[in-house]
Amino acid sequence: MPKTKTVFVCTNCGTQSPKWMGRCVACGSWNTYVEEKIEKEGSRPYDWKTSGETKQASRPKTLAEIEGNGVGRLITPDEEFNRTLGGGLVAGSLVLMGGEPGIGKSTLLLQVALGMKGISVLYVSGEESEQQVKLRASRLKGDNPDCLILTETHTQNIFHHASQLKPQLLIVDSIQTLYSDLNDATPGSITQVRECAGELQRYAKETGVTVIMIGHITKDGAIAGPKLLEHMVDTVLQFEGDRNYNYRILRTVKNRFGPASELGIYEMTSEGLRGVSNPSELLISERSEPVSGVAIAATIEGLRPMLIEVQALVSRSAYGMPQRTTTGFDTRRLHILLAVLEKRGGFKFGTQDVFLNIAGGIYVDDPGIDLAIVSALLSSYEDKPISQQVCFAAEIGLSGEVRGVNRIEQRVAEAERLGFERIIISAHNRKGLKKSSIEVQAVSKVEQLYQLLF
Repeated sequence: MPKTKTVFVCTNCGTQSPKWMGRCVACGSWNTYVEEKIEKEGSRPYDWKTSGETKQASRPKTLAEIEGNGVGRLITPDEEFNRTLGGGLVAGSLVLMGGEPGIGKSTLLLQVALGMKGISVLYVSGEESEQQVKLRASRLKGDNPDCLILTETHTQNIFHHASQLKPQLLIVDSIQTLYSDLNDATPGSITQVRECAGELQRYAKETGVTVIMIGHITKDGAIAGPKLLEHMVDTVLQFEGDRNYNYRILRTVKNRFGPASELGIYEMTSEGLRGVSNPSELLISERSEPVSGVAIAATIEGLRPMLIEVQALVSRSAYGMPQRTTTGFDTRRLHILLAVLEKRGGFKFGTQDVFLNIAGGIYVDDPGIDLAIVSALLSSYEDKPISQQVCFAAEIGLSGEVRGVNRIEQRVAEAERLGFERIIISAHNRKGLKKSSIEVQAVSKVEQLYQLLF
């Protein structure tokens, strides 16, 4: 019998050690080392090349010697999916999509596979049976004769079928269910995930087939498996959303062929996921009369400008320790803004409970919404509403100054397109801004903002 090599692997960071240790030397976690079988002697990776083809040894080349074949993109019927990928799927690229269980990862990729007419697609499912995949496809009301379904978890069998079918797109659901003969570890372990991802990467680069993998996430929200998995792939997508809302957000965490931090918004319906082309109108609620504590912020997500609604509630605390609760925004950033208002503006928030919510169930980390958050806090503090035709776009500094933000022209243009009459920005951004039909007002201090609004 061939001998099996074993190694101790940290389940938290993936660091390997020849012996067991109580504390990981890399991440400092305790009792995270587990013994895993990583390789069997005599095992060889699957060769998907035909018998008549030979692989030439690579040699160093200059840039002039490298042939520029103009790698094209596979354009999917989903515009939001194309946006997050930077214009479409690049041939020979490796894409990793992560998200919570039940958020809609399999539904989205099956919907993309069924919509790519005239392009050969191989959809590999390691979690569902053929009947379950067909049931989901029937709910999506989609059919594509060029899309083939394969229920398999053995990588060698997958490559065997792929070498015969020669698809242009390979979808794997999911990487944690695959296993390879190159090691004896259980499916889903760190070594198996790393080995299977390495085989898929080699297959994509040598054959030019685009590969999309679905990855599980941990309870902390990070993609399960070694961190090396995210470094190996070309693009990392994060599918997220609140189960209490119908909206789902597809974020680009990493992209070698386009801008990172891009955003795609979907609406979950009974017939699958529908792309939202104009998210600003959905993230802003319509009210018949103004309400205190509500302000509209002009933000940028990737290359897309959006207007979002910021809701704040300030009330006197009934306990000794006031509460600070946020939804869709960083709580530490809220503490900073409250400290600036109390120190520079003289507002007594130390005895008030503060609740902040970004409407629509999305999470925003753009510093350009600071001015809208401060305006919503002051509006709720004074119990005076802000006009529904006003929006904000600026950052707040620790000294109380209103700082400029990037891409102010796109923010102003989005507010003008949605019919807003006035936008308040930083005095620094006012210089060189082109004239438009919307009224642009500039402030440089938080005190000026209060005087302008109230």
